[in-house]
Amino acid sequence: MHDPTITPTAAPALQAKPPARWPLILLALPAGVATWSGWVGLGERTGFGVVKPLPGLLDTFEINTAITLPIGVETYAAYALGAWLNRSPRISASTRRFAKWSAIGSLLLGMLGQVAYHLLEQAGIQHAPWQVTTVVSALPVLVLGMGAGLSHMIARDLHAPDEVHAPEPVPEPAAEPEPDPAAEQAVAELIAWTHRVGDGLPPIPAGVEVRAPEGAPEMDPLCTSAGQHYRVMLAAGKVPSVRQLKKELRIGQDKAKQVHAHLTALADTRTLPLEVAS
Repeated sequence: MHDPTITPTAAPALQAKPPARWPLILLALPAGVATWSGWVGLGERTGFGVVKPLPGLLDTFEINTAITLPIGVETYAAYALGAWLNRSPRISASTRRFAKWSAIGSLLLGMLGQVAYHLLEQAGIQHAPWQVTTVVSALPVLVLGMGAGLSHMIARDLHAPDEVHAPEPVPEPAAEPEPDPAAEQAVAELIAWTHRVGDGLPPIPAGVEVRAPEGAPEMDPLCTSAGQHYRVMLAAGKVPSVRQLKKELRIGQDKAKQVHAHLTALADTRTLPLEVAS
C-alpha cells in the first residue's frame, strides 16, 4: 500500500551525451583534400615552390613551401573558431571578439584562395597576377601574427586572477523622527475638527472633560483625540493598524504604537471608546 506521507525522491538528472565526432572526419577528409590541392596549386602559381631550408647543413633536404598555405590559413581558422565558441567564463569578451572576426576573415580568405585557384586553372594561367601574388605572399606572416596574438590573449585570460567582489554596503535603517510637540498638537486639533465636522458627531462643549473608560491606560491628548476620531470603529470592535495610524495621523512608528495600544485597550472594554463626562 502506498504511503501518502512518503514522497518519492527525484530521479537524478541524466547528463546529455556529447554529439558524436565521427561525422567531422567525413566532413574534414574531402574538405581537406580539396583545400590542400587548391592552396598548393595557388601557391605554385604565386612563386611558392621547392626550396632547401637548410643549405650547407642538409643540401639534400628539400620542402615545397606551397604546403604552408593550407596548413597556416585553414588551421588558424579552426583554432580561432574554437576560441570564439569556447564556453569557458574565463575567456574575456575582447578575446572572443578578436577570435570571432579573425576566424571569419580566415574562412573568407580560404574561400577566396580556392576561387582564385580554380579560376586560374580554368583559364590555363600558370602565373597568377601580381595582385593575387601579393595577397597570397602576405598570408603566412598574417596568420603567424593572428595566431600568436590569439594565443597570448587566451593565456592572459586563463591566468588572470579571479575578481574579488566587495560586499555591497547594507543601508542603515532610517532613524525615527524626533517627536515634535507642536506637530502633535496640530494633529490633535485637526482630528478634533474632522471629528466634529466630517463624522457628524455633536461637538464637545467647552469646559467638558473627555476621559477614557476604566481599564484604559492614561495617555496624552493625541491618544484621547484618536479615540474620539475612531470611536465608531472601536465600538464595532475594530482597531486601526499601526500603518493606518501613521498614514492618517502623520506620526512616527513609536507614537503610532502608543496610540494603537491605547485604542486596543478602549476596544477591549467592549463599551463606547470614549464617554463624555461633565
